[in-house]
Amino acid sequence: MLSSNPEIEVVGTAKDGNDAMKKLATLKPDVITLDYLMPGLSGLRALKRIMGELPTPVIMLSAYTQEGTAATIECLEAGAVDFVPKPSGAVSADIEKVRDKLTEKIIRASKVNIQKIKSILARERVKQFLAPGIAVRERVFVIGSSTGGPSVLELVLSELPSNFPAALLVVQHMPAKFTRSLAERLNRTSEILVKEAEEGDVIEPGTAYVAPGDFHMTVEKTMIDGLSKGVIHLNQGPLVHSLRPSVDVTMKSVAEVYGKNVVGIILTGMGRDGAEGMRAIKRRKGKTIAQDEATSLIFGMPREVIEKGDADCVLPVFKISQGIVQLL
Repeated sequence: MLSSNPEIEVVGTAKDGNDAMKKLATLKPDVITLDYLMPGLSGLRALKRIMGELPTPVIMLSAYTQEGTAATIECLEAGAVDFVPKPSGAVSADIEKVRDKLTEKIIRASKVNIQKIKSILARERVKQFLAPGIAVRERVFVIGSSTGGPSVLELVLSELPSNFPAALLVVQHMPAKFTRSLAERLNRTSEILVKEAEEGDVIEPGTAYVAPGDFHMTVEKTMIDGLSKGVIHLNQGPLVHSLRPSVDVTMKSVAEVYGKNVVGIILTGMGRDGAEGMRAIKRRKGKTIAQDEATSLIFGMPREVIEKGDADCVLPVFKISQGIVQLL
């Protein structure tokens, strides 16, 4: 299937993780596709050895099971570039169904600088400090990310203080089911609460809401116990930039409701989703941050924002949490 694409040459195959490690030094592939479920050396252990011994861009093949989705997030945070869900379980004899998606991601991964992933993973976490009881005006942060996003999100959110007094809405391009595993993983590594957003969630400070896969996330203000509160709504409206969830949809909605109290943040990712949303935030006098090229696995999304002049500041990933706290 892969060899039928003129841009891809299959230089070798391996029956399991141990076989792959033996062949890696000789074959020196530009990209590796790796299953998580393998006899002997598991996909995660093989990935960690690959990253340590001969760093190479890796695309994970993932099952839609609860175990499979959790394992995929762990692999992304261990250095995998991206993943493709198998169409029908662990064996998936109908792998042809994901031909286009898999070949596209392999070609994209071949252009990735793997050292960027290694430097991000090796970065020491620096916890930000916020004085107890500090008074801040209502703020909502909207974070958009795609390829390379999970490891970057883990770094940024894990550095925020436990008394963080604002809400965060996170839109990571991922299919259904995988976003729940992502939220659970981020919650384990963060001092703030991270959850997959649900219809009707009331937006509370100190909480990050991850848009569920296959749903756009919007907000509106409503009166609850005599107070005006933000409420999350989910919908399966038309795809935007061939995506659902879309960063643009969430950012535009939040900008309309919260105006100058919004901070938009665009992280690593392919394409231009988020560019219109960041412009909408700027028009409402909100603030914007874009990840810089040097630390972006894929610079597409941040580049679109920067080139349009809609980034108030451009920061390396290891300074974004500091920038968030300073904007409070």
